[in-house]
Amino acid sequence: MASDNAAGAHPDIVQALVRANSDHALAYGQDVYTEQARRLFDDLFGRTVRTEFVYGGTGANVLALACMLKPADSVVCTEMAHIAVDEAGAPERILGAKLQTRPSLDGKLKPQDILEVVHMRGNIHHAQPAVVSITQATELGTLYSAKEVRALCDVAHHHGLLVHMDGARLANAAAALGSTPQALRSFTIDAGVDVLSFGGTKAGIVFGEAVVFFNTALADRVENIRKQITQLHSKMRFISAQYIELLQNDLFFKLGGQANAMALALYEKTKHHKSLGLLTPPSVNSLFPTIQPQAAKALQDWAFFWDWDALNHKYRWMTAWDITNKDIDMFAEAVSQALKI
Repeated sequence: MASDNAAGAHPDIVQALVRANSDHALAYGQDVYTEQARRLFDDLFGRTVRTEFVYGGTGANVLALACMLKPADSVVCTEMAHIAVDEAGAPERILGAKLQTRPSLDGKLKPQDILEVVHMRGNIHHAQPAVVSITQATELGTLYSAKEVRALCDVAHHHGLLVHMDGARLANAAAALGSTPQALRSFTIDAGVDVLSFGGTKAGIVFGEAVVFFNTALADRVENIRKQITQLHSKMRFISAQYIELLQNDLFFKLGGQANAMALALYEKTKHHKSLGLLTPPSVNSLFPTIQPQAAKALQDWAFFWDWDALNHKYRWMTAWDITNKDIDMFAEAVSQALKI
């Protein structure tokens, strides 16, 4: 229950890598696998988009933002956004861009947050708000509806800002909101998002994320920028081949749905422990229980999971695509035993 990053790769993804590991192929994305993967992204979003591959999630976010920002620009995001908390300052260091963080109780940015910073535009003493970055699903396991994303995009675009979506757990969000390409489009391309960091690593692949430009004009120098920020993989076919498999036969949606279903199963089997404070079913694949230190240590020693808010004894349980009902039963029983300590 530590993280969906701790899971292995789906067997079909591993076989896709094996198939790609034959003969020679031109490097840096000039191969048939990358060409096919890009076509599948076009099909997924229902129109021609620009898709480029990078090593990981931080690289995807940095590349996306690098293509959206100009000097002295800033990014508006929540105070708990991954780009603000968990990327070791990469956006600030590599992009030289200020992150203007906004408080949020549910992990979601609101249109009002944008309105509260746009007054800085035009003032020579302030970084200029230029990009709104939101995370779907959020770091708190909450979801933006398609209507909420559209409202944010409308306000941002009205004031001349672009919108980036960090989709590290996009599979979980898509599964929760409909599990179809149409549902995915409803809160991304159709809602007005300009650039998407499309996460595959947490959804069952080995490595490599995609940056999808719905606003293709923003990708005019993406290849040069990707090289400059050290995200150009020479043997790109091994990233692309995984996405060919992931985007066929609804595998992307199925794996996200399985992770979500196991989080819900864990909730159902542990919610009766009132001390855990699990009051509502999870929207995606994460739960945030309250556990007293002695019980938490006993449980972590048996099956590790991360602290979330140590001062308030909150922890995070996160399910992955490969978790089974048997795993849930075992963990739920261990929770019951630990709470007796």
